[in-house]
Amino acid sequence: MTDTSDQPIAAASGTFDIGGELTVHRLGFGAMRLTGPGIWGEPDDPDECRRVLRRAVELGVNFIDTANSYGPEVSERLIAEALHPYPDDLVIATKAGLERPGPGQWVPNGDPEYLKSECEGSLRRLRLDCIPLFQLHRIDRNVPLEEQIGALIELRDEGKIRFIGLSEVSVSQLDEVRGLTPVATVQNRYNLVDRSAEPVVAACQRDGMGFIPWFPLKTGALADPGGPLATVAERHGATPAQLALAWLLHRSPVMLPIPGTSKVDHVEGNMQAAAIELSDEEVAALGDV
Repeated sequence: MTDTSDQPIAAASGTFDIGGELTVHRLGFGAMRLTGPGIWGEPDDPDECRRVLRRAVELGVNFIDTANSYGPEVSERLIAEALHPYPDDLVIATKAGLERPGPGQWVPNGDPEYLKSECEGSLRRLRLDCIPLFQLHRIDRNVPLEEQIGALIELRDEGKIRFIGLSEVSVSQLDEVRGLTPVATVQNRYNLVDRSAEPVVAACQRDGMGFIPWFPLKTGALADPGGPLATVAERHGATPAQLALAWLLHRSPVMLPIPGTSKVDHVEGNMQAAAIELSDEEVAALGDV
């Protein structure tokens, strides 16, 4: 595991072109944890959260993922407070489609007018004229899919969003949406111990869509002393969490991990994963466990 002096560490993760146009370093930052318990309310230390965001950018992160439901509204506001005016190469992705009745509670709402109003709120909080990547947080089974996606298409046609992304979808749902409009990214839960989204990863890789794995640091018993992840991590002088991120980066060229944290030392540690070089044998061995 090596750092370089001539470029930020996140650059070692390589690049991906979201929508074929927005070039980002593949190791990004997820801003969900910049909130209170239950992803609700203000964080315990807002100043530290703003320092985390600034430090992530210093380390080369130019892809930040958030959502209006984080807080709600808290994460987006902190991003703008910490980073606006934004670097020219910074790509901010946000999401809409969930209501928050209380801590830890998430209720899908795909009503077109709701999605449009949430986009307007995100534009204000993020201080953007156009959101680079706007993702449907969940497909609402109580609203016709054509109406939900139609709202996003309208927002794109109005210049309020640039690219459309999806979250927590199956391959069949992805194909259905792609029959209506191009999809730039998919964000599903995926990590070393949860591969349920494997078919979606394959579809994204086949067709050049970005795949954003949420909960990327889950390692389970693989990280126990003597376990396969801990053993490979020790070989590389890294932590199991860093190895979990490195494995994701090696898993597919369309993979865009977004580890999140509210602590500066954690974001610094996470970014070190970008420089870990795994052999094909190590990638395969970890993928097989």
